[in-house]
Amino acid sequence: MAANKKKYSKPRKPSRKKAEEAVRTLLLWAGENPGREGLVDTPKRVARAYEDWFSGYKDDPVGYLMRTFEEVEGYDEMIVLRDIEFESHCEHHMAPIIGKAHIGYLPTSKVVGISKLARVVEAFARRFQVQEKMTAQIASCIEGVLKPKGVGVVVEAVHLCMTTRGVHKSNVSMVTSQMIGTFRKDARTRAEFLRMIYGAR
Repeated sequence: MAANKKKYSKPRKPSRKKAEEAVRTLLLWAGENPGREGLVDTPKRVARAYEDWFSGYKDDPVGYLMRTFEEVEGYDEMIVLRDIEFESHCEHHMAPIIGKAHIGYLPTSKVVGISKLARVVEAFARRFQVQEKMTAQIASCIEGVLKPKGVGVVVEAVHLCMTTRGVHKSNVSMVTSQMIGTFRKDARTRAEFLRMIYGAR
């Protein structure tokens, strides 16, 4: 008999008032007085900050890639956009993840505006994340829409859940990669991608 899998429905989004009350509760739990002058408006500020930090839940990364260009005079070499800075938040501790992403792909018959690649990174980063999942999401989104010969994504980031709590190890960064198509199958293509990212430094 197959094991029963629980299905979780997305809970209803609470009101801003409820969100602000939650912030006040955390301030109390931390030992603070939410009513003192410096903190009285903090719940409102945190709610507004969350709207910015987690705006990726409202974004459609697939939609960013739908407008493509085919008049590229037969260009079929690798396209790389590197050092795309992002800020995200760890889904385990809600602590910031700060880093940069590098994206490369081998086009077939169409390319996309480079700003759209950066927007795809932003859409996934501005959600609660783990770096491995975010790396795979970016690569899968590009592969699914553009249908290129291959996609490579490398993400480098510092996790404040590790540097400001727990083991308190600073100057540590995490590197993840996702290679699809020729980037996985062809060692020369993969090496060229990594060389374009790191070779000029």
